[in-house]
Amino acid sequence: MAQRTALFDRHVALGARMVEFGGYEMPLQYGGIRDEHLAVRGRAGVFDISHMGEVLITGPGAEASVQRLVANDVSRLAPGAALYGVMCTEEGGIVDDVIVYRELRDRGFMVVVNAGTRHKDVAWMRDHLGPDTELADLSDELALIAVQGPRALDIVAPLCEAEVASLRPFHSTGSRVAGIDSDTSVVSRTGYTGEDGVEIYIDATHAGELWDALLDAGRDLGLLPAGLGARDTLRLEAGLRLYGQDMDETVDPFSAGLGWTVKLAKGDFCGSDALRRIAEQGPPRRTVGLRLEGRSIARHGQPVLDAGRQVGEVSSGSYSFTLGSGIATALVEPDAAGRERLDVDIRGTVASAAVVPPAFYKR
Repeated sequence: MAQRTALFDRHVALGARMVEFGGYEMPLQYGGIRDEHLAVRGRAGVFDISHMGEVLITGPGAEASVQRLVANDVSRLAPGAALYGVMCTEEGGIVDDVIVYRELRDRGFMVVVNAGTRHKDVAWMRDHLGPDTELADLSDELALIAVQGPRALDIVAPLCEAEVASLRPFHSTGSRVAGIDSDTSVVSRTGYTGEDGVEIYIDATHAGELWDALLDAGRDLGLLPAGLGARDTLRLEAGLRLYGQDMDETVDPFSAGLGWTVKLAKGDFCGSDALRRIAEQGPPRRTVGLRLEGRSIARHGQPVLDAGRQVGEVSSGSYSFTLGSGIATALVEPDAAGRERLDVDIRGTVASAAVVPPAFYKR
């Protein structure tokens, strides 16, 4: 049976269409994906993302352990700072993509993992921890709410005791929000939509109070609750990858277009030998963006063709409400990545697409 976040009853009361995702019953949409998408691009949207997992790694060996787990270099993080990275198998495939925070009081690191991979990730992390390190899975104790869009800070900042409007991207601060007494209340300048905004970590028992306060504060600024449908179209427009579609344990970070997160110079870590070989030889695939003609919409797994020959597959595809056309990312053979146009086989119908950078939208 799927789990429910602390906000389940509020989603139902708002008329959300609930679906199973990552082992949770989550809102797909409330009024409509298009309206929620455009609200985030033009004003603001609030998302329940409490299905994400949070893993706390502490102890004298914490930094060495996290350096071994993640391909990016966490040694450069000051307390409260965060980075995006990937965890890799010894063969170089991606176990998961994560955000790593150095804990505000410098007691260790918090690793935010995907909902659907949480249990696999925690087991894999335990197997690869170094000595003098402790791991605690806080996923069921914390709620996570995101407010994203050009008016996001206008909504959130007045509710915070700490100064959050001046936070730099991928930095966080502890702050009481909306007067709520929570043992954990952290505001982070992160997100997954391509817009400015924040993500707020709070004790799950206080999630409802915070959700209500955010909706009240944003009502006159056009804030809408937004579901998984808008979250997916927004992140695809912004060129942000989705685990399980754009990457998995069969895809290395260079093929996924995430080579910039791999810091080979920092020394050995899980998968470093394989990643060095891939970096030297060149990845077997490349990620490209596809902008389709007309109203064609490509979907995950559909074949990508070059002069009738299959050269790859669509990894993510949807309709762009901002651009007014179908967009997709695809994993293709290296030579095909240099083409100006490729085709997509959409259930037997061939649709032409321009090959473009995979970030379709930048604010």
